Amino acid sequence: MDFASLMSKEIAKAKGGSSKTTEPTKPAPKYISKREAEEARKAAYLEEQNKLEEERAARAAAKRKREEDAAEEAKAREEKRQRLAEESRIRREAREAEEEKARRKRLGLPELPSPGAKEDVAAGGVESDEDSDGEGEIPEADLLSKLRELGQPAVLFGESHGSRLRRYRKVANGPVAASGPIATTLPPVEEKDMKVPETVPPVTEKKPRRYLFRQLASYFNMVLREWEIALLKEDNADTYSGQAARSAMLSSKETMRPLFRKFEKGDLDESILEAIVEIVKAAQERRYVDANDGYLRLSIGKAAWPIGVTMVGIHERSAREKLHGGERGHIMGSEITRKYLQSIKRCLSFAQVRWPPEDIRQLMG
Repeated sequence: MDFASLMSKEIAKAKGGSSKTTEPTKPAPKYISKREAEEARKAAYLEEQNKLEEERAARAAAKRKREEDAAEEAKAREEKRQRLAEESRIRREAREAEEEKARRKRLGLPELPSPGAKEDVAAGGVESDEDSDGEGEIPEADLLSKLRELGQPAVLFGESHGSRLRRYRKVANGPVAASGPIATTLPPVEEKDMKVPETVPPVTEKKPRRYLFRQLASYFNMVLREWEIALLKEDNADTYSGQAARSAMLSSKETMRPLFRKFEKGDLDESILEAIVEIVKAAQERRYVDANDGYLRLSIGKAAWPIGVTMVGIHERSAREKLHGGERGHIMGSEITRKYLQSIKRCLSFAQVRWPPEDIRQLMG
C-alpha cells in the first residue's frame, strides 16, 4: 500500500470519528408565542413582587426593633428621672429639716420630734403640763434677746419672768407653718374647697375673709407645687431654657412671700384683693383670657398713659395731672406689689398648660 492510500484512509477515519462525537447545535427560535411571552412576564413580575415583599418585611422588622429599643430607652429615662426626683426631694427635705433645726436652736426653741416620736405621742397621749412647763429654763438676758428676734416687746408692764417665759413659748410655738412651696401660718384647705366666691366678703365679716385668704394661699401653693413637679419631670435642667424656667419659678416663690404675709395679716388693699379674687376665680374656671384681662386691669388700669409729646411749651396742658396719677399709682408705684403681680401672671401662664381649657379661645396668647 502506497503512502497516498494510507493518508486517505487516515483522513477518512478522522472524519468519521468527529461526526460521531459532535452533535449539531439546535438553532435558536426566530420567534416566541404570546402565551410563552405572557408566562415569562408573569414569572418575572412574581419574582419582583416576592423580592419587594421580603424587603418590606425586613424594613418592618427593623422598624419594630427600633420602636422597642426607643420604648425601652424612654422607660429607662423615666425611671431615672423619677429616681432623681425622689433623691432630690429627700435631699431637699433633709436640708429643710437641718435649716429648721438650726433656726430653732438659734431661737432656743425645743427640737421638733421625729416622725416616730410623733406617732408615740399620738398613741400615748399628750404630755403633761408640768413636763412642758419645767423644760428649758431660759436666762433673763437670753429671753429678752430672743423675744426681740421674734419681733415681740422684750418687757411688758407688770410682767414677771415666768409670764415672760410663757409668752415667749406661746409665740415661738405658735401656729405651725403649713407645708408648701411658700410656708404660711394659714391652715390649708382641700383642693375641692379652693373655689373662691364671686365677691369679697365685707371687712366686718372676719371668718369669711379669713377663709378666703386660706383659699387664695392654698390655691397659689398648689399651682407652685405643680410647677415644681413639672420642672422635676423634665430632663432639660442643664439647658438654657430649663435653667430659665427654674429661675422663673424660684423668683415667683420669693416675690409672692409678701403677698402671703398680707394674707396672714388680712391687711391687703381692698381693690387689689377684689382683683386677685377675680383673677383666681376665672383661672379656676379655666377662663384664662378673662383672668388675663383682670390682671391687665389690675396692673395697668384705665388711667391715661402718656403717648408722644406731653409738654411742648411753658404752659401746662389741661388735665395733664391725670397722666401721672390716677388709679394705677398705688399699684405700679410699689415694687413689691408689682413683683407679686408679675408672679401671679406667671402662675396663670403655667396653669393654662397644666389645666388646659375646654374652649381653646380661652388660651392666653
